[in-house]
Amino acid sequence: MTTSVIAPATHQPSTTAARKGAIDLRQVRKTYGDVVAVDQLDLSIQPGEFVTLLGPSGSGKTTTMMMVAGFEEHTSGSVMIDGVPVDSLPPRERNLGVVFQNYALFPHMSARENVEFALRMRKVPKAESRRRADDALDRVGLSGLGGRKPRQLSGGQQQRVALARALVFNPAALLLDEPMAALDKRLREHMQEEIKTLQKSLGISVLFVTHDQDEAMAMSDRIVVMKDGRIVQSGPPEEVYNHPVTDWVASFLGDTNLIPATVISRDGEEAVVDLAGLGTGRVRDRGAQGERYAVSIRPEHLKFRAGPDGENGGAGELTSSTNLGATIRHRITVGGHSLQLRELSSDAGASGHAVGSAVHVGWDADKAQLLVLEG
Repeated sequence: MTTSVIAPATHQPSTTAARKGAIDLRQVRKTYGDVVAVDQLDLSIQPGEFVTLLGPSGSGKTTTMMMVAGFEEHTSGSVMIDGVPVDSLPPRERNLGVVFQNYALFPHMSARENVEFALRMRKVPKAESRRRADDALDRVGLSGLGGRKPRQLSGGQQQRVALARALVFNPAALLLDEPMAALDKRLREHMQEEIKTLQKSLGISVLFVTHDQDEAMAMSDRIVVMKDGRIVQSGPPEEVYNHPVTDWVASFLGDTNLIPATVISRDGEEAVVDLAGLGTGRVRDRGAQGERYAVSIRPEHLKFRAGPDGENGGAGELTSSTNLGATIRHRITVGGHSLQLRELSSDAGASGHAVGSAVHVGWDADKAQLLVLEG
């Protein structure tokens, strides 16, 4: 069992006092000449909510966060914090803690001095600044390391210094711009847990920016998927992953099998579809309207079957199997489609399929999603 290095808050957020940290963006637009970076964006973050902006490079997620922080001026629209417009306020007056991708620590200052800097800018007396800086460093697990310079700290420790500096003045909300991009995989996963634990203990709102889908799934209360400066889907991680609204969202949020489909009939939350080369299938239908459709089936939801079983599947050939440690990735050619099936390594012996053998695969209707094809 791993012990957390970030100490819990000494007191829990009050449930009776009004909680701060609400962020609202209303019809926010940002242009650079003829280039539209963010287009008419509406977004609300509730007090204590952990919201992640997820998207590829150029989707507008970092620009959005920088406009909230005040480091970028929006072209039109309004940014509000706790119901108050902050459009004309400089960053230091918005009461937001910010952690950048490169941490932005002053190399000539100690860890304590870096944390104190945020308080000195707010003209907090020296003795009070030192006490609060030491408390903040202790909160993030760096007690006793306040005298070290950034070069004497590991990447994870530098990140904690940046977190302590962002939290030391009790901000209304915390903005994190890909703060774990420079960490190795194990440390990154560890810090994801630490930041989430700290956020919950403090009850602070977080606006988090990343292009890492796994990171967004692990940390968020809500994921906001962005593309070309717009929000294309927003919801809890499980909802966005299991019920994407378009083929692009499905593919961006992880591996999926996309099969072109024609709708035969619709009945409530299900649809019967014609899958080219795979016959008919029954899938979940959320009522999305379009001219072109596809069915999305996650690899973990595609299953081997003992034999033909009517709808939702077909016969094919197992073309490859790759052991990934905990799971095995199989590729199967079915009806002219190359499909991916993923199963736990512990289950592979039971299925007992050899490469080149004939197999039957299928899925449960509620595990496949009818999507609108973009473009």
